[in-house]
Amino acid sequence: MLVACWSAKGGSGATVVSVALALVLARNSEVLLADLAGDVPGALGLAEPESPGLVAWLGAGDDVGPEALERLEVPARPGLAVLPRGTGPVPAVPSRVDALAAHLATELRPVVVDCGVLGPTSAAAAALAGAATHSLLVTRACYLSLRRAVRLALRPSGVVLVQEPGRALTKHDVEEIVGAPVTVEIGLDPAIARAVDAGLLASRLPRTLERALRHAA
Repeated sequence: MLVACWSAKGGSGATVVSVALALVLARNSEVLLADLAGDVPGALGLAEPESPGLVAWLGAGDDVGPEALERLEVPARPGLAVLPRGTGPVPAVPSRVDALAAHLATELRPVVVDCGVLGPTSAAAAALAGAATHSLLVTRACYLSLRRAVRLALRPSGVVLVQEPGRALTKHDVEEIVGAPVTVEIGLDPAIARAVDAGLLASRLPRTLERALRHAA
């Protein structure tokens, strides 16, 4: 199972949803969390990994096969390994991106990918989101965010909707605009921001977030 979480606008919560979903899945099986956005270690309260990460693997020649990815993994907690982003721009060499997508799609472990914000400079992340078993758009009921989402060539298989009080757009509006069902609704909860800010998301996953993502897991 390959689950890609992505957004069309920064600050929508794709990283937090990716990390929380991986944590929920890791309670029942080994899970790999691939980071293309770069914020997964921070959300998990980890030191910045020394691994060269996905940037180095994608930039290598075709003689560096998928088996090398295992050596780039960083243990995050029991049952959860992180494949870090690395530093520098993410290469978008088609053959390397295709090889990565094929490898992650055939992993025996569930794989969650934090694709970050999709846009003109995120071809590799968009390719992984398009190849995923479950491609989840993480968004708020925000006109500007949804406007960007519909401009993308990629259509999600489902939507993770972060609910905020006072928004004019409803869940039904979001589904109509995006053309995909809202499969998860997450209420705005200050406990989630506090857990992330304190680096405690992995050890104290807020119940509101855990309950909302059980269905997605």
